[in-house]
Amino acid sequence: MAKESMIDYLDQYLNKRIPDYELNIAWDTRNRTFEIAFRLYAENKQQIELDDVDGTASEEEIIEFEDAILLYDPEKSVVDTEEYLAVIPYEGKKGMKKAELTAVVDYLREVIEEGQSDLLDFLAEDSDEAVFELHWFDDAFKKKIDTTETSYFPYPKY
Repeated sequence: MAKESMIDYLDQYLNKRIPDYELNIAWDTRNRTFEIAFRLYAENKQQIELDDVDGTASEEEIIEFEDAILLYDPEKSVVDTEEYLAVIPYEGKKGMKKAELTAVVDYLREVIEEGQSDLLDFLAEDSDEAVFELHWFDDAFKKKIDTTETSYFPYPKY
């Protein structure tokens, strides 16, 4: 039986810990990255005109917000950090510690749940907020890492 890889664990653990949100894992073998994209939805009851990141205005009844985090190999990957909520390195073919992958998913769940709540607040009638955005705090993420867990999930073979 083949050893469980980073993507196997991510797929299984994301489905277990974050089952209520739309998630997608994209493995770019050429760039050696794993993008974990997610979507938040909210009803725009007042049909407030909103501008997206590209400046496109919309008054849609349902607002869809998409963002992503990226796991990357610092030796092989070319990454535009501005395109992602967070970019997190792993150790090439060695992969990533189980504790780090677990923390990525556990913290991502918190970010998504808080973001969903913040999006609903942003669209509320009495909101004073001018901009909606998600926040990934590296300190909070690192606090989630169990430093006693030292096993690794290797980079997948293809």
